[in-house]
Amino acid sequence: MGDRSLPTIGLFALAVALGASGWWIGDALLRFRTADRTVAVKGLAEREVPADLVVWPMAFTEAGNDLTVIYEQTQAHARLIAEYLKGLGLEDAEQSLSPPKIQDFAAEGGRENPPPNRYKAEVTYTVRTAKVAQVKQAMARSGELVRAGVAFAPWGASPAFLYTKLNDLKPGLLAEATQAARRTAEQFAKDSESSVGRIRNANQGQISIEDRDSGTPDVKKVRVVTTVEYELRDD
Repeated sequence: MGDRSLPTIGLFALAVALGASGWWIGDALLRFRTADRTVAVKGLAEREVPADLVVWPMAFTEAGNDLTVIYEQTQAHARLIAEYLKGLGLEDAEQSLSPPKIQDFAAEGGRENPPPNRYKAEVTYTVRTAKVAQVKQAMARSGELVRAGVAFAPWGASPAFLYTKLNDLKPGLLAEATQAARRTAEQFAKDSESSVGRIRNANQGQISIEDRDSGTPDVKKVRVVTTVEYELRDD
């Protein structure tokens, strides 16, 4: 009788042990899943800044039947542009003159009525400077160059306004974007009756620089979007 009770007692003890260990394992899984609760949110920061560099290519044309004369005309008009810019405070700007692109209408052939001028030369005078305000003034008054005989090409490239100090702006923008992300996470935690814990993961995301609008390309909108994953804790 006593010998038969030993297996029964052993099985009972094993069942109790497994039940206790099962409770411990289940509790550990529950605590693990609770600790693993996270929320991923995005934060946005934007700032408007003035452009600090402008590149202004001025394409103009010369026409004639003598290439030597055409070359002299391009040089004379380039000097005229330089003097015009100097009068507006741009004498120390980086300026360059491209080699002329020559079109020979006689060499093309196939024309019933060839143009009166055999050659047409296209030249680009480029200004690169940090004096954005002076360039805007020069652009507004560029009709003075037309009146002086500079024939601007209608297909010339538009001026490019640039912002080059992103590294100075980036730390503040990233901080603002992260704060915005945390506010979103806190609102989410409040709605789910929990609180925001530490950052689990963070991704800087995209940084873009765009014109504020088509009418003011000299004003830039810098935009930073971050993605932050926070731990959530039960209150």
